[in-house]
Amino acid sequence: MEIKLKRLNKNYNLEATGTNGRTVSIDAGPQDGGDDLGVRPMQMMLMGLGGCASIDIISILKKQRQEVDDYDVVITAEREKDKIPSLFTDIHIQFILTGKIEKDKLEHAIKLSLDKYCSVAKTLEKTATITYSYTINGK
Repeated sequence: MEIKLKRLNKNYNLEATGTNGRTVSIDAGPQDGGDDLGVRPMQMMLMGLGGCASIDIISILKKQRQEVDDYDVVITAEREKDKIPSLFTDIHIQFILTGKIEKDKLEHAIKLSLDKYCSVAKTLEKTATITYSYTINGK
């Protein structure tokens, strides 16, 4: 795997390019001298967690013949206070699904992802407690 980063301005705005040629903008906030033109690196880690878990979960649910009509994820996280580096300590992932989905199959898919398959979760769990919740059709 190779990732490339290119500086786009005189501050901290970077364009990151993945092995498939897709790009993401990264920047620092104004309070840190950035221009707020991209996602912060620590936010990107949480996005990676959500994406990794979601790909696993959707794949497992498809194999279980569950009909997922809509799928959303909200991730909240806390970081160490007054420390440099400031690592994640607590991460909560809320999965919001609609469709014909059996509760036990969703629970199984989430646990398989977070406990076994998702490399990002396995990396982050070394410093953070990762919890989750879910709703199916608003319940």
